Amino acid sequence: MARPDLHATNSPELPSVVTSPAAAVYTPATAPTIAHDPHQQRIWAYVSASPLGSLWDLKGTPLLVIAKRTFNSFLADNLLGRAAELGFYFLFALFPTLVSASSMLGLAARSATHIYNTLLAYLSVVIPPSAMGIVMDTFNKTTEASSKGKISFGLAAAIWSASVGFTAIQDTLNIVYKVPETRPYWKARGGAILVTILLSVLVTCLLASMLGGDVLARLAKDRIYHHWLAAIVAFLSRLVGWTIAAVLLAFSFSVIYFFAPNVKGRWHWLSPGAAIGIIAWILSSLGLRLYLHFFNNYSVTYGSLGAVIILLTWFYISGLMLLLGAEVNSEIEAAAAEKRLHATEQAHVVAP
Repeated sequence: MARPDLHATNSPELPSVVTSPAAAVYTPATAPTIAHDPHQQRIWAYVSASPLGSLWDLKGTPLLVIAKRTFNSFLADNLLGRAAELGFYFLFALFPTLVSASSMLGLAARSATHIYNTLLAYLSVVIPPSAMGIVMDTFNKTTEASSKGKISFGLAAAIWSASVGFTAIQDTLNIVYKVPETRPYWKARGGAILVTILLSVLVTCLLASMLGGDVLARLAKDRIYHHWLAAIVAFLSRLVGWTIAAVLLAFSFSVIYFFAPNVKGRWHWLSPGAAIGIIAWILSSLGLRLYLHFFNNYSVTYGSLGAVIILLTWFYISGLMLLLGAEVNSEIEAAAAEKRLHATEQAHVVAP
């Protein structure tokens, strides 16, 4: 996927003015100070062209500074509104994906539907029960009448719809990194489709690892007659399954943060933004479940649409936490770039 190529004009290391088309035309309404501030343009031009090798190395920048920058950019980039856009696209992509999956499983083997049904049940760890009911009901209804036509149409619709969601992520992360989209449409959308397929595989493997851990745990309890040994093996089986799931979840965040923005990126297996985003996503999902457990008045307010609103709310939270992690990473890069720019300018002033 194409990245902007930014070149320095006064310094061999750092761009003193923005000369690339990618940075020069960036004038989003949400960041007017960036568009008219040459110093800020130089900072983000450097971020786009020269990413940090390790985002855990803050280059001496205090954590409070990173937190303040993240908060200010979070508001300036209107991530609350953009998360709502992502939530809509996530909801839009969910049901075509289920139609495609159920159609293929229905043709392959009717019993396979039960396996996929079991995999989906593990989503109830983070999705509120009432919203999960919609997902399961839709899946069960679509598996009742699978046909060859549904495979071809459903699979194409699922991939295209889901890639629309990833395209929305691309647009938002470009705002986060203060760069426009300069990649050709076919390359950006083609990359979005490929990443969507990869993420679908990762999520399926994530759920399968959780199922595999539980299956091994049950086998251990049934086949091992020593009570304590069976309990230990069952615990380790579930621990391994959930550990693999956590690794795949972190890998999914890394894939999104690497391929989505139109910047020259370096691969990070686990970045600070990904760690914060994952932890915040899990805590906020559990918090939503807890809130709905004690204050479940959505059905009173929205009637039969209450469960849909809950599902959309969960998608909104998921998108927001994803964007929060990206904002953290970008501000770490920007803080390091600003510090290096300042050091270079001071060196030029002191030099005879």
